[in-house]
Amino acid sequence: MTALPRLAPARRLLLGSLLLGGSTLAAQQALAADISIACGAGDAADYCPIAARQWAEKTGHEVNIVSTPNDTTEKLSLYQQLLGSQSNDIDVIMVDIVWPGLLADHLVDLSDHLPEDATAGFFPALVENNTVDGRLVAMPWFTDAGLLYYRRDLLEKYGHEVPETWQELTEAAQAVQAAEREAGNDDFWGYTFQGRAYEGLTCNALEWVASHGGGTLVDAEGNLTINNARAAEALDLAASWIGTITPEGALNHTEEETRGIFQSGNALFLRNWPYVWSLADAEGSKVAGKVGMAPLPHGPEGEPAATLGGWNWAVSRYSEHPEIAADLVAFITSEAQQKAHAIQMGMNPTIEALYQDEEVLASNPSMSDLYETLTNGVPRPATVTATDYPRVSNAFFNRVHEVLSGNQDGAAAVQQLEGELRRLSRRW
Repeated sequence: MTALPRLAPARRLLLGSLLLGGSTLAAQQALAADISIACGAGDAADYCPIAARQWAEKTGHEVNIVSTPNDTTEKLSLYQQLLGSQSNDIDVIMVDIVWPGLLADHLVDLSDHLPEDATAGFFPALVENNTVDGRLVAMPWFTDAGLLYYRRDLLEKYGHEVPETWQELTEAAQAVQAAEREAGNDDFWGYTFQGRAYEGLTCNALEWVASHGGGTLVDAEGNLTINNARAAEALDLAASWIGTITPEGALNHTEEETRGIFQSGNALFLRNWPYVWSLADAEGSKVAGKVGMAPLPHGPEGEPAATLGGWNWAVSRYSEHPEIAADLVAFITSEAQQKAHAIQMGMNPTIEALYQDEEVLASNPSMSDLYETLTNGVPRPATVTATDYPRVSNAFFNRVHEVLSGNQDGAAAVQQLEGELRRLSRRW
């Protein structure tokens, strides 16, 4: 090694400082990690890239944003391929509320990397949902439940009240659709919902069935509840909407297609999640200032039912930087980020105190009204069916899609579905 030349004390001090500074910078660069996060579709409703980049600026780490399909079934398939191959391509993944039990073996225990009080202030039920065999496999990010959006101006114009029953919704949709088309809007529809054969249809159909008093597909004890007259009636009613008050294209629509129809001014009613509020009411929206939000209707012998939804953040067990990835999860799910997410995107926080936050309520006054709906949502039977849940949901939405498509009636569908689920239930 070449010796340094003799220098005057002041010059030696200066050189020493420069070398130390260079070493510190090099150390910081060496410690910086490259973290990949699987966000949503990267569209206007996706806050994930914003939060991830803020974390990168704050920490000095690099973050790669990976877009994933809007379709939750396709998103799950992507994750299962990545995790099943033990790929380290993705460090942080966005997990649906029904996936923790399914994916737990591939996820790190966040309790090993986060402070003991990391879950303080979160809805206990959501933390419990994300805890599998004593392991905290995901942190709650936002929660939601199905809601009914409606055009306040059109209901008032044509003399209709906000519907409390599905029959009232059907009648108002028929009348307003006919009037709007008579007025020249041939593209106007009475009601739009997510009818594609995917997880979103499971959510819609569970609401129809439960709100008719037809049970919840599988109850908490694992008993099958779907094969009954009220469930069949609910599905037949939904099928009657297709091509009459609901476009036939709904058979292939997910959340964003239905939001597009409603937000373009071409629907009276929309079933969707709470995120739609801030987008539909934003500047530039054709329906801004004209939108109302209410609980979903119910059948003649039921109560309103809203499928519980929500998304969480998890760290892949195959990440090369689990500690740093967990820090990104903690940042995105922090109170400050959830508050920003609520204000900017209208998403419902998983930290209870934010439902009393003045700024959050000022951005969306209905947030406090949603509190009860969100905390009393109808869960999908993911816990009791465990790793079989995707098969249960797949069987359900495929049978329902057959009814909506006119290939089966409700009674035949629920009978066939019971047989399919009974074969699966032997493993629960």
